[in-house]
Amino acid sequence: MKLPDLFSTTLRIAGACALAAGLVSMPAFAADKVKVGVFLGNSALPYYVAADRGYFKQADLETEAVVFATYPLMIQAMVSGDIDAVANLVTLEGANINSRRPGTAVYISINGQNAKFMTEQFIVRTGSTAQSLKDLKGTKLLSAAGPANIGTARAVLAKVGLVDGRDFTIQEQQGGVQVGALQAGLFDGGYVIEPVATVAISQGVARRLEAGVISTYLLERKDAFSYAAGGAVTTKFMTDRPDVAARYAKAWSQGIQDANNDPSTRALFVQHMNIAPAVAPIVPLVKFTMVKDLKPEDVADFQRFVDLGVGFGVVKEKVDVKTFLKAY
Repeated sequence: MKLPDLFSTTLRIAGACALAAGLVSMPAFAADKVKVGVFLGNSALPYYVAADRGYFKQADLETEAVVFATYPLMIQAMVSGDIDAVANLVTLEGANINSRRPGTAVYISINGQNAKFMTEQFIVRTGSTAQSLKDLKGTKLLSAAGPANIGTARAVLAKVGLVDGRDFTIQEQQGGVQVGALQAGLFDGGYVIEPVATVAISQGVARRLEAGVISTYLLERKDAFSYAAGGAVTTKFMTDRPDVAARYAKAWSQGIQDANNDPSTRALFVQHMNIAPAVAPIVPLVKFTMVKDLKPEDVADFQRFVDLGVGFGVVKEKVDVKTFLKAY
């Protein structure tokens, strides 16, 4: 081989090596980041299922769970843009902010609950003689945190003839202290959501007085689903990053399907909510439903529940629930 040809061949080899090295050193495309607000209750399960089983990762998403102790703080984070989505936002809180700032919380799934699919319920301390809600007259009660929860508790008790301040007192308490407060005798019972009730019962601190009280007393149909919470995204998230939002919704749907159909998903309560391994398998679950799978009667029940929220002052103005439901 002549010297010029040798030189040319060397350059070509060097160039190819440099190109190959460059391709190897190129960074992989980073997954799209999504910040998700989480309230530690049984209705947060789809988020942890989708995260732990890799559904978000398969959708090329990197999610970060931001845990909130109260729903108003979660709403504030949605308004400020600090989070993109929420795992389990109380729908009355969502409806209230949407009545004032339309599109703040757009639900992609909602959770049906009643006496069978338990979340909200009244419990009483072990040893209480109360046999019905009417027997809570003269008691000091605690409530799950947030205006929607305490407002709902008052409304349910009003349905059985009990008036706050006259027949009972009720005070908000964060979930992490509710069992201890009951055990210490600071309250006679309370309106709580899962898994607090099951934990208190399993520890012998309390017993269940009645579950599914929204359906029974407010919707007035024991088997009706009260759609009291759900998974939501912000309009900003959907508008600014529509493809990311669509991929998030798809992964969320996979999490919902597993949570509904695979009892083993309850094991995630141990890891993420500090629930004892013996208790996790018996924590009740709501019926998780993607908006695209809702029937007209489901939407009608949802509207009725939100209208009731207007009636007892949690939602400031009447709002059409269809305006903040998004089918993916």
